Amino acid sequence: MDRDKFIERFVEHDLKILPEYFDDVISGRKKFELRKNDRDYKVHDFFVLREWEPDKGYTGRDYINIIGYILKDCPEYGLMDGYIIFGW
Repeated sequence: MDRDKFIERFVEHDLKILPEYFDDVISGRKKFELRKNDRDYKVHDFFVLREWEPDKGYTGRDYINIIGYILKDCPEYGLMDGYIIFGW
């Protein structure tokens, strides 16, 4: 199955990411995302992070993985209501 067909069939969350954060994901330094919880994120969902430059649009680079952990509902630790951190 080619990459585009895989994305169409299995990816639950298609997300924009700025180049400076994308580079950290690709290098392995960053293995989490802080996001508004407006997409019903679940452990085991596939996601794609697509590098996006505000003045140019999508760059063509992307990263696909599976959500392995979700942190939510803990404002006592500084995570605002309605937001999550997911990791892979």
